[in-house]
Amino acid sequence: MSGSTAKQARQDRVARLEAVKAAQSREARKRKLLWAGGCTVSVVLVGTLVAVALINDPPPPPAASIQIAGLQTFENLTSNHVASPVSYPQAPAVGGDHARAWLNCGVYSQPVPAENAVHALEHGAVWATYDPTAVSAAEAETLRQALPNTHTVLSPLEGTAYPIMLSAWGAQVGVDSPGDERVEQFVTKFWQSSNAPEPGAACTGGITAPGRTA
Repeated sequence: MSGSTAKQARQDRVARLEAVKAAQSREARKRKLLWAGGCTVSVVLVGTLVAVALINDPPPPPAASIQIAGLQTFENLTSNHVASPVSYPQAPAVGGDHARAWLNCGVYSQPVPAENAVHALEHGAVWATYDPTAVSAAEAETLRQALPNTHTVLSPLEGTAYPIMLSAWGAQVGVDSPGDERVEQFVTKFWQSSNAPEPGAACTGGITAPGRTA
């Protein structure tokens, strides 16, 4: 091969190599653009989905703004520790003087001492009672599932104004069934509420009444 021919061959190889590099560079730029575009679309899509979710499922209203039909409230409740039985004007009780030991929160199959339960209310608990002569076992279980796992007491209590009574410190509502929307409303409004004298205080380490099942 002559010198000029060899030189031409080298130039051709260099040209082909440069062409390949240029094509690879264009392809790389195209992939970057596609990736960036995909990310942009993904971000926009996620933002759109979040916006739609917020529109379709707005945040719950503040507890203070929840209106509960039939709600009764009680003010100026005393909160002394006493050793003797207390005669409460409400059944179940919603506050007042109470035993020094609080009732351990949980599910009970027997009526619980009101004086100890009221102390649990002082700690921000919600006390749900049901009349076993008017509420079936299945309904009682539905009620249990509607309650938080902590700072709640569920127990039977006959002779109440409604089959199901929901009580917190200074507040009470009665309903006919566990599916009533006021069950959730009451729990949302009064569970660990600042209306209680000592919200967030322990609901364990007190006394366990007979019949506790959970």
